[in-house]
Amino acid sequence: MRELVFGTAGIPRSTKQRSTVSGIERAAELGLGAMEMEFVRGVNITEAIASQVAEAANRTGITLSAHAPYYINFNAHQPEKIIASQQRLLKAARIAALCGARNIVFHAAFYLGDPPQQTYNTVRKYLSETLNQLKGESNPVWLRPEVTGRVSQFGTVDEILNLCAELEGLAPCIDFAHWHARTGRFNSYPEFAATLEQIKQRLGSTALDNMHVHISGIAYGEKGEIKHLNLQESDLRYTELLQAFKDYDAKGRVICESPNLEEDAQLLQTTYNSLSKTAPPQG
Repeated sequence: MRELVFGTAGIPRSTKQRSTVSGIERAAELGLGAMEMEFVRGVNITEAIASQVAEAANRTGITLSAHAPYYINFNAHQPEKIIASQQRLLKAARIAALCGARNIVFHAAFYLGDPPQQTYNTVRKYLSETLNQLKGESNPVWLRPEVTGRVSQFGTVDEILNLCAELEGLAPCIDFAHWHARTGRFNSYPEFAATLEQIKQRLGSTALDNMHVHISGIAYGEKGEIKHLNLQESDLRYTELLQAFKDYDAKGRVICESPNLEEDAQLLQTTYNSLSKTAPPQG
């Protein structure tokens, strides 16, 4: 992408008619540049509606992405749950592609008491099968495993970047609020910059040209994420994060998951646009 665009995780709250098409039109009215379709409880768009969604996105210039169902676990201990996880992700990817979305975010797995490396190997195996299926269908979407917010979930920055380096068709979704909640750290300019540098070193500079980022305020405890908060009710140092994006010339999509959705999406966009570069990238 040629710039960093900001949007909402789902239909903006101020949308009068609660439909995906109306949400896209409302996002454009608000001056935003993106919207993520939330399939988290299931894919709720038919093939017939998908064409209308694609037309609305094309007409308004809104960049679409999608979040696949939460009920995915590529480390499930029951084979039928693995198959169901693959089918849920495939269905989300197929409908999203018809809508014109090219990026599908998902939570890959839970450890379920397994060692992290064993979990990684299992996730890689079943994700590879899913990617091969999409490739065989000539589906152009990127699957984006997300950095997760709880220590029980697979999805550290290292795990996500390693998966993306090994499997063609994967790219990361970096949720900076999740990473802060999970670690209790990574909430300052040097730490944000270090994460961007890590992405660059592991996946190449092109990864910073096509980022997919989630941001929100967040409440957290010893085990990580508890719930999302509005930015100004949280301790997330979002201005420093946006400054790191500016300094690294990051491009792509920033999706706001705060409870107030469009208010914080606009806050992020306005704050980002007010910043100037302050430091060259490291390395």
